[in-house]
Amino acid sequence: MRKSKPKKRILLPDPKFNDTTVTQFVNNLMFDGKKSVAFKIFYEAMDRVADKAEKESKTVVEVFKKAIENITPAVEVKSRRVGGATFQVPTEIRPSRKMSIGMKNLILYARKRSGKSMAEKLSAEIVAAYNLEGAAYKKKEDMHKMAEANRAFAHFRF
Repeated sequence: MRKSKPKKRILLPDPKFNDTTVTQFVNNLMFDGKKSVAFKIFYEAMDRVADKAEKESKTVVEVFKKAIENITPAVEVKSRRVGGATFQVPTEIRPSRKMSIGMKNLILYARKRSGKSMAEKLSAEIVAAYNLEGAAYKKKEDMHKMAEANRAFAHFRF
């Protein structure tokens, strides 16, 4: 938008864990406006993660938030055209976008996993992210490596 920034929408906390991060995650998980189905998938996945959380003596939400934090990138590369050449310029990501990218990567790679149900695949990806492994974590590491490799072009920042 040219003139003004759009207002930030206020997210209501979810009914079970009373957390807005969970609501944001469920909104990203949702297909065709079927929020109740998305909540059902998420809560079932959290029940599967619960035994992992008990071993660590943490709550399920803490494990989930730690998993999101582990796969959240700090920098990304953006293409910038300078004098006929295109450079991959590393830039820092603002906090809201960081969270969004982390959640979307977690969901994307959970969908790509092999497994029976989406809840099963999502719980497996959350546990993998919590343990600093899995495809979503690898994606974050690749983004950081790409930014590190192109650090020389950081002076082309917008």
